[in-house]
Amino acid sequence: MKPNIAIVAGGDTSEIVVSVRSAQGIYSFIDKERYNLYIVEIEGLRWEVQLPDGSKAPIDRNDFSFTVAGVKTVFDFAYITIHGTPGEDGRLQGYFDLLRIPYSCCGVLAAALTYDKFACNQYLKGFGMRIAESLVLRNGQTITPEEVVEHIGLPCFIKPSLGGSSFGVTKVKNMEQIEPAIVKAFSEAPEVMVEAFMEGREITCGCYKTKDKAVVFPITEVVTSNEFFDYDAKYNGQVDEITPARISDELTDRVQKLTSAIYDILNCSGIIRIDYIISEGDKVNLLEVNTTPGMTATSFIPQQVRAAGLDIKDVMTDIIENALSKNLA
Repeated sequence: MKPNIAIVAGGDTSEIVVSVRSAQGIYSFIDKERYNLYIVEIEGLRWEVQLPDGSKAPIDRNDFSFTVAGVKTVFDFAYITIHGTPGEDGRLQGYFDLLRIPYSCCGVLAAALTYDKFACNQYLKGFGMRIAESLVLRNGQTITPEEVVEHIGLPCFIKPSLGGSSFGVTKVKNMEQIEPAIVKAFSEAPEVMVEAFMEGREITCGCYKTKDKAVVFPITEVVTSNEFFDYDAKYNGQVDEITPARISDELTDRVQKLTSAIYDILNCSGIIRIDYIISEGDKVNLLEVNTTPGMTATSFIPQQVRAAGLDIKDVMTDIIENALSKNLA
């Protein structure tokens, strides 16, 4: 009997469009001779599985199953590719833990922590990671433009502390832009981060580990003529993504070791991707940790897998089998 795999996509944020594209990518990557694949869409209380004939059936949230023509199908594994709540912030992980269904990514604590960019960066700062100066605003809290300039300086980034894909992000260059940028960020999430601009080269590095191997992928350099690596740069081709990055072997080794160390510090599982800024003097500055990175055909992780000379199908099998074996242990 082939295991039944749910590729869980959707979510309750603007990133739903990216999640659906990632689900299609993952569907194309996983070995269909080895597993039965289904895409499950979650949006609010709408939980539906896509059936082979193009129709959809409701998911029974009591046991994460579906029934068609009197035949009930239960899932053996969930590949979570929701970018945003409830799939990136620990909520769905807790649900699957309760049902004893193994899944692709890190557990509740690591997911909740990494989803909150401010909290995660402050936590990792305690382990010696270099981060930008930042402050956080929660619903109801305010700050004057003068205070932003005094504490953070200009230019700076104002962005949702919860979320991704550059939704709600503004690069602020003058005082007049600060208040509109805060309003824009609050429209995406109830927590807003004001972060100092770091001059330098942006890079990103993926990693995954199983019980018998640790794989750190080649590094990608991100070059865009846009103000920053925004939504258009990420998804509409306004960027050059160079893998492997044009950096020294020594710096590559440092970044890869740092990525592996952060993976362990946070107790991650599955594939993660960590973004950095390399500033003057080859200083490595942490931008953010992504525990459910984009998995479209053109996303960073598939690029890095190819650059490593690996087959993405084998990587997916590694992750699924590692989680299934833990569940049987």
